[in-house]
Amino acid sequence: MEFTLTEEQQELKQAAREFAEKRLFPQAEEMDEKAEMPRDLIAECGELGYLGLTIPEEYDGLGMGALEFASVLEEIAAGSASFGILMSVHVSLCCEIIKRFAVDSVKEKYLPHMASGEKIGAYCITEPNAGTDVASLTTTAEDKGEYYLINGTKSFVTNAAYAGLFIVFARTGDEPGHKGISCFVVDADSEGITLGKPEAKLGIKASDTREISFADVKVPKEHMLGELNKGFRLAVTILNSGRIGVSFQSIGIAKAALKEAVSYSKERKQFNKSLSQFQAIQFKIADMATRIDAGRLMAYRAASLKDAGEPCHREASMSKLFCSETANYVCNEALQIHGGYGYMKEYAVERYFRDARVTEIYEGTSEAERMVISKDLLKD
Repeated sequence: MEFTLTEEQQELKQAAREFAEKRLFPQAEEMDEKAEMPRDLIAECGELGYLGLTIPEEYDGLGMGALEFASVLEEIAAGSASFGILMSVHVSLCCEIIKRFAVDSVKEKYLPHMASGEKIGAYCITEPNAGTDVASLTTTAEDKGEYYLINGTKSFVTNAAYAGLFIVFARTGDEPGHKGISCFVVDADSEGITLGKPEAKLGIKASDTREISFADVKVPKEHMLGELNKGFRLAVTILNSGRIGVSFQSIGIAKAALKEAVSYSKERKQFNKSLSQFQAIQFKIADMATRIDAGRLMAYRAASLKDAGEPCHREASMSKLFCSETANYVCNEALQIHGGYGYMKEYAVERYFRDARVTEIYEGTSEAERMVISKDLLKD
């Protein structure tokens, strides 16, 4: 498969890099310290079209594919990992699931506002007692004739405080496990929704993460996505998009860490020569760069398969597994190259090290990805 970007894709990627370098990176440390995302940056990202990259043009989006989105996300995440996951959840999960499974009236209601950034999406599937085991979720959506009534609690919701809408998975059937789950679009200003306090996290601190409670929240019937009791299938399908997104977020973090390590190794002198002249450091840099390139190619493959409408469940999981572990490896090595200074907040690698850790957890833990990959390989 060919993964060479077209001239148009390269221009899009370059523009995203300039936005990240000029607008995101200079504010990344302050955002981390304050644990908040300036709304003007979200609005600016919407104006540039990045929040509607994969939304069809008829709904005011750019109508591009997963490959274009991925190339932009890598640059955005290199500037700010927190902004990268806001964009990834919004585009690869929320926009994608509405685009693919909503009725036309719901698409018309939400997608134009999501493309502009007026409405940011949040994905509500994890619960206090249901993480990787999605089939154990207990949030309910009761059929009341003209509407559904949602009750339950969701945890670790990314974008919660910025969200204009929530994608909510709830139990609608009596059958146990995954068979009785459905999916809904819920307006964030609906009566009965309560946002918990922001979670104090190790990394990606500017990304808002909270618990959300739903108490007798009314949802119009047309806001159901896909078919009744078929929500688990939607979750599994849409996770491919999310895993591709986190793959490129991981590569963006790793690329930024490598850049800092290379720069520092040239400047820092020990024993009358720069660190970059020591073979031990050179080998570290070579290994870091090689893993980043390998991860990017794996992620490009998954994105290309998705754009072609081909199955990519295994490839998306392989990509997410390898890229997230690469991000952690590269950031660890970058910090090691910085020595004691790398442990200080004065240097960006300290933040990259913290930001990278969660990439092995959300959108499927590394253990869950290995389960998906091995199951697919052994099924025949």
